[in-house]
Amino acid sequence: MGFLQGDTNNIIIDAVLTNLGREFLARNDGSFSISKFALGDDEVDYAIIKKFGRTVGSEKIEKNTPIFEALTSGNQAIKSKLVSASDPTLTRLPGIVITGPDANNTVALTRTTTASSTTNEKTLIIEQSQSGGGTVPTDLQDPAIMLECNSLFVSVKGKVPETINSDNVATYLIVKNPTTLSGNRSQFTLTISAKNVSTSLFNAYGDDSTVHLPITVTGISSGASSTFNVQIT
Repeated sequence: MGFLQGDTNNIIIDAVLTNLGREFLARNDGSFSISKFALGDDEVDYAIIKKFGRTVGSEKIEKNTPIFEALTSGNQAIKSKLVSASDPTLTRLPGIVITGPDANNTVALTRTTTASSTTNEKTLIIEQSQSGGGTVPTDLQDPAIMLECNSLFVSVKGKVPETINSDNVATYLIVKNPTTLSGNRSQFTLTISAKNVSTSLFNAYGDDSTVHLPITVTGISSGASSTFNVQIT
């Protein structure tokens, strides 16, 4: 959905259902219900604020920023979601740190399991971080994270995806570990597994016998996100 308040104080709204939303609506069984929504600022260039200051910069953003068309693909819409925090003096937002990928931010997997060791899965530890070593505000502590990955080649071990869209992107909801870390930080543990796919499918997506896939992790409350790569050989 896109909206814009112009000089005439009229609000123009462009709203569409995503492909997944239309699929739910087409069931016609009463299960379709919009219970939540999110706002984003993908269009906003905050360098304008830095250059012209808050007052003039805000006016330039309001009057000159083009609004994106509403998108029907859910995994393309709203990359930068807005979050709400009760502390008006908040100056730092939490981030996400992922332990498991190598120095190139890559997790290397294979399609098979050898007799001596398991090479088709990798356990990751995901933690909230706070610059300066401060405490994560309570309303920005993540009770869960969303993990988005290609459903054809990888899965989260022991988990069932919440949704799989038309682009074969699976979304998993991972609940935080019972123990909260120092600084009110959440921690998550999960295992990424490579699926045993057919050779024809692997070759269709592979490059020199390797498939490269991005995986994105996003905090439910903080909105912080991080992306790492999976390399399957």
